[in-house]
Amino acid sequence: MGKFVYDSSVKVEFEDRLLAHLQAVIMVKVRRGETFTFTWKDDISTGGGRTCVYIHSGVSLVFKFHGGRMPQLNPAWLHALTFNANSSRGLYIVAEPEGTFRPPEPAKEMVFMEVPRYAPPGP
Repeated sequence: MGKFVYDSSVKVEFEDRLLAHLQAVIMVKVRRGETFTFTWKDDISTGGGRTCVYIHSGVSLVFKFHGGRMPQLNPAWLHALTFNANSSRGLYIVAEPEGTFRPPEPAKEMVFMEVPRYAPPGP
């Protein structure tokens, strides 16, 4: 289980795979200067209920992962989370869509081609 830390005072645990998807969505919006809310249900062991934080570029965010490897991101899940984050309700967690994840194809090798020389116009 990884941890999401908001402004060094709010700390919540999320499974690493979910946390990686949340990080991707949150950081894109923060880089763009977009503000939004992020809401989650609190675990019953911490009293239950829900927590809502206001995400903006001036707040400290920490994404602490338990594992050392970056999980592969599911584009369909990123799309669903981003759709929520862009709504008036703000970002909230939805289940990963089933059967839509396909591992990325291996990257093709970059091929550099010679650039044709510039020929000045003739007389």
